Amino acid sequence: MQDSKTTLAELKDRMARFVRERDWEQFHTPKNLSMSIAIEAAELMEHFQWLTVEESKNLDSVALQDIGEELADIVIYSLSLSNALDLDLTRTILEKMEKNIRKYPQEKVKGKSHKYTYYLKDSD
Repeated sequence: MQDSKTTLAELKDRMARFVRERDWEQFHTPKNLSMSIAIEAAELMEHFQWLTVEESKNLDSVALQDIGEELADIVIYSLSLSNALDLDLTRTILEKMEKNIRKYPQEKVKGKSHKYTYYLKDSD
């Protein structure tokens, strides 16, 4: 499986099957899954905690492997949460991107990193 050939539906189905085969639905509640996402995100941040910006861009293969596994855990729990809540993740992502396009219009934000509320001042 590769990113360019695998759909979100395939990944969600694979996760659902994995969870079901282990009788873990009882543990995969929205509360527990959301907490697991936060925990894994903290574990991901730990890999970058004391690195400079430059070091964080030039990771060795061992660090990349470890970071990839933490990122995979976040995505895995996110897929499980979308299954538990019966969310169409593709639709949800596309709708969120449309909101982001409106919040961060290219002509106002290009090359800038402010929060969207900063740009609301310009429209007053």
